[in-house]
Amino acid sequence: MLKRLFDRAFRRGKPAPTASAVSGSLPDDVEAKLVSIPREQHSISRRNISPNALRVLYKLRDGGFAAYLVGGAVRDLLLDGHPKDFDVATDAHPEQVKQLFRNCRLIGRRFRLAHVHFGAEIIEVATFRGTEDDGSGARELVDGRIVRDNVYGSIEEDAVRRDFTINALYYAVEDFSVRDYVGGFQDVQQRVLRLIGDPDRRFREDPVRMLRAARFSAKLGFSIDPAAVSAMGRLRQLIVGAPPARLFDESIKLFMAGHALQSFRVLRELQLLDSLLPATADAMRQDPAALVLVESALQSTDERVRAGKPVTPAFLFAALLWPAMQAAVARRVASEGLDAWLSGAQEVVSEQCARIALPKRFSLPMQEIWLLQPRLDACARKRAGRLLAHPRFRAAYDFLLFRARGDDRLNAAAEFWTGLQPGAAPDAAVRTVVATDSASSDEAAAPRKRRRRRRKPAGAKSSTTPADSAGD
Repeated sequence: MLKRLFDRAFRRGKPAPTASAVSGSLPDDVEAKLVSIPREQHSISRRNISPNALRVLYKLRDGGFAAYLVGGAVRDLLLDGHPKDFDVATDAHPEQVKQLFRNCRLIGRRFRLAHVHFGAEIIEVATFRGTEDDGSGARELVDGRIVRDNVYGSIEEDAVRRDFTINALYYAVEDFSVRDYVGGFQDVQQRVLRLIGDPDRRFREDPVRMLRAARFSAKLGFSIDPAAVSAMGRLRQLIVGAPPARLFDESIKLFMAGHALQSFRVLRELQLLDSLLPATADAMRQDPAALVLVESALQSTDERVRAGKPVTPAFLFAALLWPAMQAAVARRVASEGLDAWLSGAQEVVSEQCARIALPKRFSLPMQEIWLLQPRLDACARKRAGRLLAHPRFRAAYDFLLFRARGDDRLNAAAEFWTGLQPGAAPDAAVRTVVATDSASSDEAAAPRKRRRRRRKPAGAKSSTTPADSAGD
């Protein structure tokens, strides 16, 4: 490897890299062997590929560059799926891609990428990644973890740099073949999720790959290679050191793509939940009943995604962190009373945001959903009408229904608030509470009449008592 680096540097007219630069190279423990699967032996058809992705592929090739459809799109097409995103790999550098497409934007510092925009659709174009450090400083590793990498190479190097074999398949438009360098085509047929190279090294390079393994297993129904499972058991604590923003993005992919429930179960099975949602994992060990609400909420999320209905991270994380919230309130309620809800919510959010960068636009509504729960539990009390007008009432009410699935004591509260929904026929007790609350609200809202004071005649003595004077 050293000899190749020095030869490359000499050809480019650059100084030879130092030993410290070479230390940033990635070990070459995988040999790429090309296996070309012709069109008649696979199920991919151009009719199922985005026309915009095809436009990018053909324009790159017309410009003299190699270009392939790559990654999850090829994998899903082989599984007769319908990919939402289409990625392209090429030997063109990002700046060269930008010269070809006026609708292109360059993004990213950790990995430099080209995004070609076609209205709402974005085709992501990535340059082949290299395995060797060229000494330019474009690659940076910290404790074996890649923090920046913009060293480019060949398609063979790009293939062995990818995480899983099933994501290292390339579709060529010139002959409609699928090109496999690491055995990914066979793994797709056998429905096995296998890392490229040594699992320990791959997970050290990027610990988020452990979460990706759980997500792909849940989404595709693939089994995970035992060597990868064993490495996760040794290295799962490395997830704690991943950037919180990346963990938030991966959490959204895990729980808001239509396979949230299965993803959650795979995370628990692999013991990765402790690294992602530690307070929730600990609370569920203390109270197994808390699992019912979380799984009910995740199942509902999956149903809404499949039905094309909107879902929000605020409600999702309200359910995921509810066991931790309950535990935090229980520790405080004896000394703080109702204030325990607010301080408990603040504690849970603060601790979790140190792990997952949950934006305030989601964390604040989540806390409102939590803080409305004790008020909904007290359904036979006053001010029911005011709660109905609360902007978070509907989300809090839905959350109450999930809580009632695992706690029969909440059935009365659930029925009470269900009777107040539009189109429902509330019983007499409900009508009485709402009417009383409305009357109280109207009375409170009515302006009070001010008593008219009579003007005292000139020379009249003050009626101030000695006691009043003593208080002045």
